[in-house]
Amino acid sequence: MPKRERWLVAIPVYNEVDTVNEILDQVTQYASDVLVVDDGSHDGTSEVLRTRSDVRVIQHAENQGYGAALRSAFAYTMQENFDGVVTLDCDGQHQPKRIPRFIEAAGAADIVSGSRYLKQYEGDDAPPAERMFINRRITGELNQRLGLNLTDAFCGFKAYRSSALRELRITDNGYAMPLQLWVEAAAAGLRVIEIPVPLIYLDLSRSFGGSLDHAETRLNYYNQVLEDAIADAEANGATFSKEKSRCGNNAS
Repeated sequence: MPKRERWLVAIPVYNEVDTVNEILDQVTQYASDVLVVDDGSHDGTSEVLRTRSDVRVIQHAENQGYGAALRSAFAYTMQENFDGVVTLDCDGQHQPKRIPRFIEAAGAADIVSGSRYLKQYEGDDAPPAERMFINRRITGELNQRLGLNLTDAFCGFKAYRSSALRELRITDNGYAMPLQLWVEAAAAGLRVIEIPVPLIYLDLSRSFGGSLDHAETRLNYYNQVLEDAIADAEANGATFSKEKSRCGNNAS
C-alpha cells in the first residue's frame, strides 16, 4: 500500500482581520496541516491568529510582499518534509472546499494552477477591466515566449509538489512573483496543469503597492520582470519549448 502523502495548506495574509477566522474555519475542514504567513499585519490579524491553536504561523515583522510570504511558505514546506503545498488567498476569492481537487490533480503534475477562465460558473463575477487586460496580455506573452498553454497567469490558488519547489529560484517579493515562477517552471520542464476555479472578486480596491496601482505602470513593471527572469534563466543555460514545459489544462 503506497504511503499517504502529507500536504500543507499555506495562506499568505496581510491585514485580513475581517476574513481570516472565517477562511481558516473553512480551510481546517479540508486540511490537517495549515500554515499562515502573517506578512507584517497591523490591523489586528496577528492578535486573531494568536487565539488559534489549529494552525501554524510564521510572522514577518514587517510587510515584505506577496512573493516573500510565499517564499516563506515554500521554505517551510521543504524544511518540514511535506510532499507538497496548496496555496490560497485569505480574501475569500478562493474556495477552500476545492483544496482536495488540487491535491488530487497534483498526482499527475508538478504544479497545479487554478484558472478563472477555463470554465464559466454560475454566479461568476465580472473581473475589473484593467486586471483582466493585464492578465490576458501577460498570459499571452508567457505562452508565446515560454511555450506554455496558460489561461490565467496570476491565480494564487495552486498546488506545488515539493520536488517542484526545489527547482524554483524565486526572488521577487511582490505580485510579480508568478512571472518568475512560470519562467522557472518552463526552464525546469515541470509538468503544469490548470484546473478551473470560480471567478470571485471581493476586493476591487486592492493595492498592488504605490505606483503599481496604476495599470500601465504595473504592466510595464511585469514586462520588465519577465524580461529579466527569461534573461537570467537563459544565462543559466535554459531553453524554452512546448515539449519541455509540458503544460496543459483540465476543464473538469
